[in-house]
Amino acid sequence: MMDQERRNILSGSGGVAIAGATTATTPVAFARNAHSISVSEWDYHTIRGLTEALQARQISASELLEHTIARIEALDERLNSVVVRDFERAREAARAADIALARGERRLLLGIPMTIKEAFNIAGLPTTWGFPQFKDFVPKEDAVIVSRAKSAGAVILGKTNVPLGLADFQSYNDIYGTTNNPWDIGRSPGGSSGGSAAALAAGFGPLSFGSDIGGSLRVPAHFCGVYAHKPTFGLVPFRGYNPPPLPPLPGNGDLAVIGPLARTAADLASALDAVAGPDEESAGIGYRLALPPARHQNLGGFRVLVIDRHPLMPTDSAVRSAIDQLAERLAKAGVKVANTSALLPDLADSARLYMRLLGSAKSASVPRDLYEKTQSAATALRPSDNSLGAERTRGTVMSHRDWLGRPPRFRPSRRTIRCRLRRDTLRSTARRTPITRVFCVGGSCHHVRPPSHRRADRSFADWSANRDTNHRTLSRGSHDYRFC
Repeated sequence: MMDQERRNILSGSGGVAIAGATTATTPVAFARNAHSISVSEWDYHTIRGLTEALQARQISASELLEHTIARIEALDERLNSVVVRDFERAREAARAADIALARGERRLLLGIPMTIKEAFNIAGLPTTWGFPQFKDFVPKEDAVIVSRAKSAGAVILGKTNVPLGLADFQSYNDIYGTTNNPWDIGRSPGGSSGGSAAALAAGFGPLSFGSDIGGSLRVPAHFCGVYAHKPTFGLVPFRGYNPPPLPPLPGNGDLAVIGPLARTAADLASALDAVAGPDEESAGIGYRLALPPARHQNLGGFRVLVIDRHPLMPTDSAVRSAIDQLAERLAKAGVKVANTSALLPDLADSARLYMRLLGSAKSASVPRDLYEKTQSAATALRPSDNSLGAERTRGTVMSHRDWLGRPPRFRPSRRTIRCRLRRDTLRSTARRTPITRVFCVGGSCHHVRPPSHRRADRSFADWSANRDTNHRTLSRGSHDYRFC
């Protein structure tokens, strides 16, 4: 039903839509003119469905690719999601996939057209992370995740848009411009993997890959009505995912992960199987990935912990209602649903710890003068100030000793929280929560571009350090942070 509803919207029968050539810019005008491209049975097929069709020779990989390219060329002018296109090499890959299929080869992604976030290196294509000073930077080798997707048979169409420095709930930069939401082009698709989520929602292939440190997979999926998976830390290697012009060295940094976006949960599993495992140039020399099977094969065997409120900020009533309705449906299906757990860590403490770790993870890119100012600001903080902004400031300059797990008095370490979460996981096989906090404007997520965010000459560290201040300035009146 969801796919059919999206088809109706994109074909013009819904209230909002995307369209091809038209001078109108309002969603209503787009809906009236969206008949410029017809709806096809291939637009919203799953990876599994497309794989079966390719193997049965109902469609060739080249035909599927040409259909997807035509759709991008007709619709993406208004969305601006696939900002770096690699169609000629994609045609070569599709022809190779057809030859392999004819030989009877079977690979996880053989012949499947897909996109990938702009931040990943693809040999011969620019990698900018949205920084104008690196618009001409072109890596010489593929990221590990790209090479693994290609080895699995994927046909890579191109790269999708990101915000400056991958650090926003929107997806715009001065190189490629703004990406819009396929459901309503006046709204954001989220960030930082917003281009990928928008492309999926618009039918530009069934798969993309992105990254996540603070919601960059989950937020765009939520905004665009698709699926995303934030894997366990370290499960997918990072080599080739690094800010330009740094060399592609093995290593995972801290907190951030790489994961798939798709239109079904089953497709997320297929995509993860294709790319997960240690880097062949580091841990992969001696180790192999061996994930255990699912603990249960039917819903009745699962236990789900539902968390629909947070102590530090309100949850939007519509989101809470949707989560509660899902909990009711799960209970009717035989799932054991709980709303509390004595083993769950304190959510406020967890949020504050996360902000400290996030500040630390970003601190390496902070220029020395700004770092020294942050040190002074951290020293001036009152010990009783445990606001999220204060915790991020402390985290930016905290010692390695504290980062390793020695918390200030009465504050939990990441090891303590991780242990409690693990114990709770042994009792609850899944958790259902709001996606993330977002910056809402008048109760909706329209594009908001503070002027200071748009300056091309600012460093990422400077931009990141001032982002919270900019948001607080904009938070007056009808603007606020909330889970939505």
